[in-house]
Amino acid sequence: MSSFEVIGGKKLKGAIVPQGAKNEALQILSAVLLTDETVTIHNIPDILDVNLLIELLQEIGVTVERLNRHSCAFTADNIDADYLASDAFRKKGGRLRGSVMLAGPMLARFKKAYIPKPGGDKIGRRRLDTHIIGFQKLGAAFEHDEESNCTKLSSPQLKGTYMLLDEPSVTGTANIVMAAVLAEGTTTIYNAACEPYLQQLCKMLNSMGANIKGVGSNLLIIEGVEKLKGTTHTMLPDMIEVGSFIGLAAMTQSEITIRNAGVAHLGIIPEKFQQLGIQLQIKGDDIFIPEQDVYEVQTFLDGSVLTIYDNPWPGFTPDLLSIVLVVATQAKGSVLIHQKMFESRLFFVDKLIDMGAQIILCDPHRATVIGLGRRHKLKGITMSSPDIRAGQALLIAALSAEGKSVIQNIEQIDRGYQYIDERLRNLGAEIKRV
Repeated sequence: MSSFEVIGGKKLKGAIVPQGAKNEALQILSAVLLTDETVTIHNIPDILDVNLLIELLQEIGVTVERLNRHSCAFTADNIDADYLASDAFRKKGGRLRGSVMLAGPMLARFKKAYIPKPGGDKIGRRRLDTHIIGFQKLGAAFEHDEESNCTKLSSPQLKGTYMLLDEPSVTGTANIVMAAVLAEGTTTIYNAACEPYLQQLCKMLNSMGANIKGVGSNLLIIEGVEKLKGTTHTMLPDMIEVGSFIGLAAMTQSEITIRNAGVAHLGIIPEKFQQLGIQLQIKGDDIFIPEQDVYEVQTFLDGSVLTIYDNPWPGFTPDLLSIVLVVATQAKGSVLIHQKMFESRLFFVDKLIDMGAQIILCDPHRATVIGLGRRHKLKGITMSSPDIRAGQALLIAALSAEGKSVIQNIEQIDRGYQYIDERLRNLGAEIKRV
């Protein structure tokens, strides 16, 4: 296993370009299974989770032509639908939570699908009920094999229906949409997720010949079609990286420009960092963060302590709460971080407390951060990355801390951030992979 060695306390300077969106990639790549024609995708992030999904597609029978480091042409004209029932798929697919996204396209086009027990981050329970109940409402039969811990779905022909989702799950909505585009008749999905990733998926499917209305809202109406064709699609910049780089600039008192940030698709992300007192300027599609000695947390209008919490889009994404929490440790003022969706995602704060941060973990979902305005700098320690987002948050903490930090288990960070050490060195960071 690899580690990052970081010498912190250095000011950074320069420009950085965010990678393609990881969470969009897992949906978009799965959707290539819906047609036997070629689908070309640009701005693919070169990260472990995405590369693992591309390997899975190849093993299922998709022909992959890598055009360059971040573009591929996919042709799914010779698919082995039964491969998903194999031990090989269960082992590899079980390492990647995104493998569940293959179920919708496989069920729609090949009438059967298999879902292994999902892997991914250890951030709490992440149930698949929304996916499976949605497939059942479309007419799929469902059975679970306890011995292999694998779920099988099958249907001679999916049929459109009305459904009200129990939660606006992004992956659940995406999976059901991919199944519904080839279903017979009309499917109406209410309480659908409307994140930019889901909008991108619907945009791509419509360009392939699907008929999806209501994109961007929580009410999607899908008229099923018999066949989809090939297309070309470019993925958005990763909004989680954009937020991470805003936080990095503030924590390290650095002047950083984030180029091609996809500003139109960031929602309230810039506003949440501004509530922490971070100055930023939007210039076209770039975000400029000036060097700032102190940033002061705002209060609510009645003077009460600021609370930042996650919510389905257009609310604040849960993937950035770890970053916001770390950034708040060096702010002036207090903030309550409320992580509603995952009960284990705040447990990394013990490492920040060891670094000298003043944080009260109220319960598995809430942490109060007392920002000391840099009166006491964080100090470098040895720590381990528990999940992708906490790993990046700890890396930002290490870059701002005095002395040397060692971050172990960085494969978690590599799952979501491409060449992060190389890109940070280009800004002047002292970081090496060992």
